[in-house]
Amino acid sequence: MLKLAAKSRSLPQAGPQNRAAEWLVCLHRDRLLYLMLAPFVIYYIIFYYLPFGGLRMAFMDYKPFLGYARSPWVGFEKFQEFFTGPYFWRIIRNTLTISLMNLAFGFPIPIVLAILFNEVRSKMFRTAVQTISYMPHFISTVVIAGLVVNFLSPSIGIVNILLQKLGFESAYFLTKPEFFKPIYVLQGIWANAGFASIIYFSSLMSIDSSLYEAATIDGAGRWKQIKHVTLPGLLPTIGIMLLLQIGHFMQIGYEMIILLYQPITYETADVIGTFVYRVGIQNSDYSMSTAVGLFNGFVSLVLVLSANRLSKKISDVSIM
Repeated sequence: MLKLAAKSRSLPQAGPQNRAAEWLVCLHRDRLLYLMLAPFVIYYIIFYYLPFGGLRMAFMDYKPFLGYARSPWVGFEKFQEFFTGPYFWRIIRNTLTISLMNLAFGFPIPIVLAILFNEVRSKMFRTAVQTISYMPHFISTVVIAGLVVNFLSPSIGIVNILLQKLGFESAYFLTKPEFFKPIYVLQGIWANAGFASIIYFSSLMSIDSSLYEAATIDGAGRWKQIKHVTLPGLLPTIGIMLLLQIGHFMQIGYEMIILLYQPITYETADVIGTFVYRVGIQNSDYSMSTAVGLFNGFVSLVLVLSANRLSKKISDVSIM
């Protein structure tokens, strides 16, 4: 033992110079991999990290012609103005309502689609249906908005034509505040459910087929196999996707809302994203829009950390 200890003490220790040399060797060896990674790193630095410097506008009365150096600091004045403003509760209520509707209706449908695809035995039919369900995801948001406007048109829209055939009066749904949220959620499900089902379907492919065989031998039918084999196999993926959904709970796709809403539907359609757009782009109040965006990001961070911690306590599913 004494000889081994003396021998270990005599070995050269890995100092800073040795570590730097090893790092250079690894860098040279994997230079092609780092070169492939470089565009993504540069992209995230330019569009995600450098803009962090602009967050100081939330605490300033920023004027473009004065710049950061001469624009006066106002502290939390912009946040106070937002919290006490006439639109605060409206946009918070609409954001939370639409997000809850997306979570309640939009989140389970891709799971159901993936399970249905998994149950189809004809590979050709399954491929055709999957392709059709994926296609709306690759259509431009502007095109989808145009389709929604045409479908709901009071004169030429297919929805109103069907209503007239059934004896009902036609209506311009996009000008009725009570219909805006269901329209937005339904178009989101149509556009994204098929593509979102890919992740769940991939998880289903990794489930051991012997589990289904064992369930069949035990007399389990298709519903019991789904209940006792398919769903438990999907639970880890469902947990991760739910955490990510909660992380984007306050970040609704405002582009579609901007394309569909009108001043008459602001009451139920105005969300945080559209408010930031109007205040920052249309009214040029960059400090207020930055403050609202910072508030939104902070709430999203708190939500995802809380959901992750709760999930980690209840189960082993977490994202960090």
